[in-house]
Amino acid sequence: MARNSFVFLLLACWFLVVACSTGPERQETIKPAAGAESAAPSGPNALEAVQARGTLRIGTEGTYVPFSYHDENGKLVGFDVEIAEEICKRIGVEPDFIETPWDEIFTGLDENAFDVVFNQVSIREDRLEQYQFSDPYIYSHIVLLVKQDNMDVKRLSDLNGKKAAQALRSNLFDIAQRYGAEIVPATGFDEAISLLLTGEVDATVNDALTYLDLKHRQPEMPIKIVDEMSEATASGALFTKGHDELVLAVNGALAAMKKDGTYLEISKKYFDTDVSR
Repeated sequence: MARNSFVFLLLACWFLVVACSTGPERQETIKPAAGAESAAPSGPNALEAVQARGTLRIGTEGTYVPFSYHDENGKLVGFDVEIAEEICKRIGVEPDFIETPWDEIFTGLDENAFDVVFNQVSIREDRLEQYQFSDPYIYSHIVLLVKQDNMDVKRLSDLNGKKAAQALRSNLFDIAQRYGAEIVPATGFDEAISLLLTGEVDATVNDALTYLDLKHRQPEMPIKIVDEMSEATASGALFTKGHDELVLAVNGALAAMKKDGTYLEISKKYFDTDVSR
C-alpha cells in the first residue's frame, strides 16, 4: 500500500511539471523558417528591405508567351522578364522569379509570397482600390479571336450566348463576360487557343501582341482577328499598397531605360516596334 502511495505521488509530481512547462508563459519561441525574416514589409521601408535582402521577389506565370515563358533550353524569358531583370539591375538587386498560375497570382501577392508582379497586369480602377501600380511599361489593344472558318462571330457583340475561353480574374475575362459570353476557364493564352482550335469554344478575347507573336512563330495557325477594341490597355508592375518607395524606384528605373534606349531595344526584340505607348 505504501509503495502504491509513493508511485501515485511520483505520477502527480510528473503531471504538475508537464502542466507548468506547457503553460502560456513557458511556451517555446518558434523561430521563423529560413528566409522568412527577409520578407519585404509594406510601407516606406520596403525598398530598403529589398535592397538589404539583395533580391526582388517577382511573381510571374512563366507560361505566357511572349511575356513570361520558357525557351527551348528551359530558361525563363520574355518581355516582362527582361524588363523586370533590367529594373532589378538598376535598383541594385537580383531578380527572384516565382512562377505562379494567373488565377493565384493576386492571392500570392496578398500573402506576401512575392514583392511585385510582372505579368501583363492591366491597370484598372477596381485594382487601384486595393493595389499600387508602377507607371505603365506596355500598351496593347484587346482583340477578338476566332478560328479561320468561323463566320458566326464577327464582332464583340456577337459573343452573346457564345463560349469564350478566358483566364479568370483577368481584364479579358471581364470584357468577354460584359458582352454576354459563356466563360470557359483557361489558364492562359495557350490553353485558350487550344480550346479554340478543338472547337470547345467559339472565341477568345485576348491580347493583340500575344496573337501577333503567335502568328509570327506559326503563320499557318488557322486563327484570325475579327474585332478590336479602340482604346489601348496599359499594364504595369503590381504591388500591394504601402510600397511607395519601391514603386518610385521601379518608376525611376523604367524612365531611365526609356531615355537611354534600353527599353526600345527589348521592345523591338519581341515585337519589332515600340510598345511603350
